[in-house]
Amino acid sequence: MSSEKKKLNAKVIRGMKPEERRELLNQLRAELVKLETQRARGFVEKPGRIREIRRAIARILTIEREERRPSA
Repeated sequence: MSSEKKKLNAKVIRGMKPEERRELLNQLRAELVKLETQRARGFVEKPGRIREIRRAIARILTIEREERRPSA
């Protein structure tokens, strides 16, 4: 899946199946680890990508929590 080409806003994330969201979350976390390692070594091609990934992860987790929350 090309997470870089598609804008990961809340509407797109909500439209995904839960399995797709979990897979995307795992991919984003792996990419974040890779970029954090590069940053620790002193070389990152796209430093802004770290921020994008962190925000996308937060969005996914927030939407998952909202869906688990009982409707009251």
